[in-house]
Amino acid sequence: MAYEKLLTRNIHRDNSHTIDVYLANGGYQALRRVLKEVSPERMLEEVKTSGLRGRGGAGFPAGVKWSFLPKTRDKPRYLCVNADESEPGTFKDRLLIEKDPHLVLEGIILSAYAIDCHTAFFYIRGEFHRGYRVFQKAIDEAYARGFLGRNILGSGYSLDVLTYRGAGAYICGEETALLESLEGKRGLPRLKPPFPAIVGLYGCPTIINNVETLANVPYIAERGAAWFAGIGRPKNTGPKLFCLSGHVKRPGVYEAPLGIPFMELLNEHAGGMLHPDRPLKAAVPGGSSMKVLPAPRCDVLLDFDSLAAAGTSLGSAGGMVMDSSTCMVGALLNLAEFYAHESCGQCTPCREGTGWFVKILRRLEMGEGRPEDPDLLLDVARRVEGNTICPFGEAVAWPVSSYVTEFRSEFDDHATRKACPFGAASVR
Repeated sequence: MAYEKLLTRNIHRDNSHTIDVYLANGGYQALRRVLKEVSPERMLEEVKTSGLRGRGGAGFPAGVKWSFLPKTRDKPRYLCVNADESEPGTFKDRLLIEKDPHLVLEGIILSAYAIDCHTAFFYIRGEFHRGYRVFQKAIDEAYARGFLGRNILGSGYSLDVLTYRGAGAYICGEETALLESLEGKRGLPRLKPPFPAIVGLYGCPTIINNVETLANVPYIAERGAAWFAGIGRPKNTGPKLFCLSGHVKRPGVYEAPLGIPFMELLNEHAGGMLHPDRPLKAAVPGGSSMKVLPAPRCDVLLDFDSLAAAGTSLGSAGGMVMDSSTCMVGALLNLAEFYAHESCGQCTPCREGTGWFVKILRRLEMGEGRPEDPDLLLDVARRVEGNTICPFGEAVAWPVSSYVTEFRSEFDDHATRKACPFGAASVR
């Protein structure tokens, strides 16, 4: 049976970003039914039963996260939507925001209803200029048609959605740094516990979910948890957006069930390698912060558990493909420079370690490397990993350790030959 596209079913329609097109294709029908027939508690249980896992990177079950909210109602509850998509190799949320904002918005309203929240914040990456304008217009349209504001559709439920533009900091994709930024402070991650579900925005219980995560909720509301759980694989359920970039013929965003084989995504969806005479050398399945897989280990299923078993992670599903012409030292240097620039500087291992990575990799690439440099990279990675407040440390330590381990001979060649064997000129 052919897979039915859901998250991307509207994106190729003319004016897909408008409320009229969304309504004409069944939009907001799930919300109408839920507000009339389904209690918040039952809606939360449906999401929990569906097995929907967060699409932002960690893959934590959304319904379980929602259930962590305290039972008391002595403080307001907030829903924060993480639209600060800054992970290199990832551009799926941008597609949803620009092409089908009302799907995301309906997911926000349903999710806020399920957790008894009456104010939601949409935190969008500052560089998404078009996405911000499109989404704000969608919010305005939803208010005008009675899908937001006081007494939505006569149900007695009220919700306001506010947009907030970030300032281009990668670290604000980390949920507690996002909260700090929303509060008007510098985006520095918080120590946990307490977790945001207990002490979040303005000290109140807060749920933070990724854009794609919430875009799944209208389909769960419309078709039920059992239907959703029937897509994908056990404990890895539902549709998923996969980004694929690099040395492929058709880079882009592709929708498929969780658990699609990587080689099927590469060859059947993305058209295969860009240059047929340059075979696959390596791939990163989940964004730049995930561990790299050499070609012989790329025949894996793209879901959270299968990739964990393979020694890497699905992350945000930002797949990056590298062919045989790629210098792995140069590729890692490119990543290291990004992470050194984006470190918030709060934790010494990360602040200092990212600079060390750049320094060592740059001298290797420039022909000034030392035989001990590959081991030094591994040693610094060990000192960064697990020693920072937020996962940023792992986001740089994992690629460093995996690139060096999987392609050790290449790093050794740079040090012994005193030159890049690929003739790369990665240093700027």
